Amino acid sequence: MQDERDVPVQQLFAEFLAARATRKPSPHTLAAYRRDLDAVLALVAGGDDAPTPLRALTPRVLRAAFARFAADRSPASVQRAWSTWNGFFTFLVADGRTDGNPMPAVDRPRLAPPAPKPLRGEDTPERLLAAVARGEEMRQRDPWPERDVAVLALALCAGLRLSELLGLRVGDVAGRPGERRVEVGGKGGRPRSVPVEDELDAVLEGFLESRRRRFGARSVAPGGVFFVDRQGSPLRRGGLQYLVESCFRRAGVTDRVPRGAQLHALRHTFATRLAEDGANASEIMRLLGHASLTTSQGYIEVTGAQQRAAVRSLRTNRALRDLHQG
Repeated sequence: MQDERDVPVQQLFAEFLAARATRKPSPHTLAAYRRDLDAVLALVAGGDDAPTPLRALTPRVLRAAFARFAADRSPASVQRAWSTWNGFFTFLVADGRTDGNPMPAVDRPRLAPPAPKPLRGEDTPERLLAAVARGEEMRQRDPWPERDVAVLALALCAGLRLSELLGLRVGDVAGRPGERRVEVGGKGGRPRSVPVEDELDAVLEGFLESRRRRFGARSVAPGGVFFVDRQGSPLRRGGLQYLVESCFRRAGVTDRVPRGAQLHALRHTFATRLAEDGANASEIMRLLGHASLTTSQGYIEVTGAQQRAAVRSLRTNRALRDLHQG
């Protein structure tokens, strides 16, 4: 009988990724897992094409491999690879393939939570929604402002991520009038329920009604995807990203969108306004589906810094500074 420690790591990678696939991660996530596993294993093997046995993955070997891996990569990339390998060994321990997880012996960078990137400008969300609803500068062959506003509104008023918008079903927006909620699948298998106020509910109903007119009553069956393209097919990642970018252009607010944020800037705007209006970190955590309270706390700290900057710029304070300096 083969010793588990002699099983090729490449075979175990395939088993790990197959197990992860049952969680329904995106293809991009699975591909990232595979890249992280293969890249570090290549450094362990040192160019040897022979299968690498599990027994070769000692803490000492992995520390050396991760040191070389980190030499020309960002801390975030190293952290992500460490998490992938930690998940891999956690899977092996749970499956009885190995007695322990060597990853706690491998150092990893400590990352500060990324700073929130909300839309800049106090009136930007309102300006964006109004412009898209009016259909300003519509150059598409088949404009669909009701759908575009619904996408923006769910990100701005419910904090949905891109993947959550794509995974949303018609039946996920449910409840009696005045008690409507959107049930969100959530990142990392963390489902959450977000209240839908009457104003947002009206926008979503307006979109569904426009969809009935376009594709018939069957198109809004509860089990169907919520957002579709102009042909009635499920909206895909690239199409949703392009939709949001085009909304920014139509509203003339591209200069107010933080670099690299795009749709996530809408979610960050939702969280930042929650903090500005007095929500605590625990409430923000539940509404946005954060895994860590530290991430939610970041919105409150940013808001506090913005408030201090506003007070610092107050004309009366400037007059006091001039008086003191005089």
